[in-house]
Amino acid sequence: MAFASTWGSLVIFLLVISVGNAQLSPNFYASTCPQMLSIVRAAVNSAVSQEARMGASLLRLFFHDCFVNGCDGSVLLDDTPTFRGEKTAFPNANSLRGFEVIDRIKAQLESACPGVVSCADILAVAARDGVVARTKLVRATGKEGLDHRKLG
Repeated sequence: MAFASTWGSLVIFLLVISVGNAQLSPNFYASTCPQMLSIVRAAVNSAVSQEARMGASLLRLFFHDCFVNGCDGSVLLDDTPTFRGEKTAFPNANSLRGFEVIDRIKAQLESACPGVVSCADILAVAARDGVVARTKLVRATGKEGLDHRKLG
């Protein structure tokens, strides 16, 4: 009996150690969807070039996704007859933008690598790329204004 208890404790300990050493990797999709980063970057760059505020909107969308129960992509959920999605929940209703950009990215990724890339990862990478694209746009144009029109 003591042997089984010790063995069980050892297995649990090893599982905790292996999870504790888990790390995020920018190359996570390198073998399963190698074009993931370039698809997201191209779509975000296009969206930011059409509307300069979209970079900030994608970052805000990511923030709201992470706010309640972690970064899980749940902010993208639509309402159903029996479920109210986060998209239309009180804090998010009429305040978040960029859903159409994420939808376009998801469609492109599903075409290239069906069922591989998570919505949560799309949001995270799109937020990062949105900030980078906006920064590059400001540097290229020398304009930092945040009016509702395209910079340029």
